[in-house]
Amino acid sequence: MLQEKKSKRGAWIALGCVAALLVLVIVLENTMQPTSMLFTVLKKGAVYALVAASLNLLNGFTGLFSLGQAGFMLLGAYTYAILTIPSADRESVYYLYGGSAVNFSLPELFGGGALGLILGVLAALILAGCVAAVIAWLIGLPVLRLKSDYLAIATLGFAEILRAVIQWEKLGPLTNASNILRKFTGYDSILFPFIVSGVCIAIIVLLINSTYGRAFKAIREDEIAAEAMGINLMKHKMLSFCTSSFFAGIGGALLAMFQFNAHAKNFTTAMTYEILLIVVIGGIGSITGSILGSFLYVACSEWWLRFLDNPTMIGTFKVPLLGHGFRMVVFSVVIMVIVLFYRQGLMGTKEFSWDAIFAFFGKIGRFFKNLFAGQKAVKGGAANE
Repeated sequence: MLQEKKSKRGAWIALGCVAALLVLVIVLENTMQPTSMLFTVLKKGAVYALVAASLNLLNGFTGLFSLGQAGFMLLGAYTYAILTIPSADRESVYYLYGGSAVNFSLPELFGGGALGLILGVLAALILAGCVAAVIAWLIGLPVLRLKSDYLAIATLGFAEILRAVIQWEKLGPLTNASNILRKFTGYDSILFPFIVSGVCIAIIVLLINSTYGRAFKAIREDEIAAEAMGINLMKHKMLSFCTSSFFAGIGGALLAMFQFNAHAKNFTTAMTYEILLIVVIGGIGSITGSILGSFLYVACSEWWLRFLDNPTMIGTFKVPLLGHGFRMVVFSVVIMVIVLFYRQGLMGTKEFSWDAIFAFFGKIGRFFKNLFAGQKAVKGGAANE
């Protein structure tokens, strides 16, 4: 009964916090300038949080070391862009090829207008994830039989192959080859990426806390023991790989919407390393850590340290080192310090918990209570003397 009351209380508090967060996002959206750095950090951070959570599902909870996330983001970005470019603009986007191989737009198929736009965008996002998941299934058939570094090398290679195929000249009428895809539906709102990423991350958390999630963790800890317990290794590895790729595809589509263009050159191996670094900073095996790490990473790299790229003069003295590129040097040092002193990341394997928060504040309360009690005792003893 007590446990049930605690669960209900935690659920109501969680709902209240989600509602408060939505109100805060709406207030920020209506008070901030769209060009402000905070606005940019929140939008990009929400996208990176989803992609980092999807990679953590694979690397942190299933123990599969994959480096192909940028490739699946690329597939999602291009699928979304191809399906949402307005029919009237396709000839100008694909001008080198005399038009597009796809002559429809999902928002238009849903009747246009505000409702058609919403339904078309949501359908395109889901299809972006589905295309990434299907390709992941095809790649996973041979690749998931590998382990550790061999799996990482294989997925990294497939990601580069996908990038090369997207830019293949013979696919120009479909992908626009090495040229930029543009004029599709993007977003200027903070609320949209927060809602989409929030729903997707909630689904990932539900999967992790299900029987499938427990099977993933068993595979991570010991594959031989997991198989002896009756867990189908290939089935669960494939499920984790395809699910991770599905949400990476949606993340890639959101990133394309944020940038208002899709270009294969943006989805390089360096992007996969960025996402992996976020997972390491937050904590491998912690979705909460992935979310916190995403916003911290984007804020540091895009905002807080940007002043280091500007040459600074104090009177006639020019401050040495400050200039273009120095921001990334300092940022790299900060990352090294975090990795050295927080080897399990900021959160380790811990997750956000109301009980842990209540216990933390309870400890603080008891500390001050004991402190004041000790001071009173000392004063009373001094008065008796």
